[in-house]
Amino acid sequence: MTPTDPDFARALDALDARGPGRMVPDLSRITRLAQLLGDPQTAYPSVHVTGTNGKGSVVRMVGALCSAAGLSAGTYTSPHLQTVRERLSVAGRPISEARFAAVHDEVAVLTELLDQAAQAATGPDADRVTFFEQLTAMAYWWFADLPVDVGVFEVGMGGRWDATNLVRGEVAVLNTIDLDHPQLGGTPAEVASEKVGIVKPGAMVVTAAQQPEVDAVIEAAVAEAGATLWRADEDFAVLDRRVAVGGQLLTLRVGDRVIDEILLPLFGQHQADNAALALAAFAAFTGVSFAAMDDEVVRHGLGAVVVPGRLELVHREPTIVLDGAHNPHGARASAAALDESFGFRELVLVAACLDDKDVAGILGAFRDVASHVVVTALDEPRAASLERMHDAAVAVWQGTGTAVEVADDLAAALASAEAVAGDGDGILVAGSLHTVGAARGRYLPVEDTDDTVVLEPEDLDEGPVGDLAEEAEELSALLADDDALQEALDRLIEEEQ
Repeated sequence: MTPTDPDFARALDALDARGPGRMVPDLSRITRLAQLLGDPQTAYPSVHVTGTNGKGSVVRMVGALCSAAGLSAGTYTSPHLQTVRERLSVAGRPISEARFAAVHDEVAVLTELLDQAAQAATGPDADRVTFFEQLTAMAYWWFADLPVDVGVFEVGMGGRWDATNLVRGEVAVLNTIDLDHPQLGGTPAEVASEKVGIVKPGAMVVTAAQQPEVDAVIEAAVAEAGATLWRADEDFAVLDRRVAVGGQLLTLRVGDRVIDEILLPLFGQHQADNAALALAAFAAFTGVSFAAMDDEVVRHGLGAVVVPGRLELVHREPTIVLDGAHNPHGARASAAALDESFGFRELVLVAACLDDKDVAGILGAFRDVASHVVVTALDEPRAASLERMHDAAVAVWQGTGTAVEVADDLAAALASAEAVAGDGDGILVAGSLHTVGAARGRYLPVEDTDDTVVLEPEDLDEGPVGDLAEEAEELSALLADDDALQEALDRLIEEEQ
């Protein structure tokens, strides 16, 4: 999407200059940045979500449940599909271009101060604040400024050293943990040891069903933190699931409470499991209030969930489905859901992956459901090459009779798939969220939102919101005063030395 607001375009360029893929595994920069902002992330309670797959779905489900219950929820997700504004949403509405630019500018002055202080203290090669760290600080600040009743945060990668790990985290959610980014470890237990870093002292911890070695890591972390653990299939569960028009009909249990006739507009067993996990997290967050809520609150909340790019139907004639499956575990769940929920005569797979992923494992999950394959390469520095995509696809479908085509880019791949698909056939676009985002831009272009106030604080002079308003005024004054700005920089340099 081309930005329509010049200030948003300028802010986006400045943010992109920080390197969207650059990661530095420590919390020093985000901690200092949050402190300079007045630690806005402590102004509201939060639900913190990690895991290998399904994090974004659970975040959106918890946010929708909160909205149905009358709570204003700010949700922070990553990565985005079409526009970075998707990552920061309140009540299901992404931040507008104009507000994104304003929040960026409010935070960026302090980011620049930190960068300058680090360079003055350690030299020009000092680590600058990263893209993700600045964006996370923007979410912290914006949610507190509104204010929201709850922040629901998706971990970017891992947990322990993730920039989101400054939140209060009254509820920690652990979706299924498996092999993930190689930086997190070579076994599920090693990956889990990073992800359980989000568990805060005294927190409620809600976990999906896990492998035994992962369970052991979680139990140890919960015990060390003096937290309370809720497990899937013990403390909450999917009791019944039936395929329905536009999704599935669920019966879910949390504790002794059973809620039936929940129409979830998403497909697959994995999304039913995500819904149970999200409902348990919502119940843990709301506590005794959950027992008094009408079942319709839950039905309305989960019935309103929108999760872009997760088995999302975006076009008919031919039917085109997008799924952001980007590891073998997610791809297997996608393949099973396709087989169960869509009655395609034949399925054409369009796939492009990132180079640091298990390309053969992702494609292999679709071996028995795809009857025609078109592979391509993304216009993305981290993309798997066209040669690698082709070699992996040929190896997966060798001897099956399934045709494997190569396309120079995604547009050509989609055109080839549409030409091949006949009546009753479907097209699945998968392999990466980047692939899905590019395809979604073709079929469902995103539009800017206006600056309608979602929430109107009743009194900006009281409590943490009033404090934030005062901090915003002080920040504006700092920006306007060159001498004061230099003094602040000098103080930061002294602290770094």
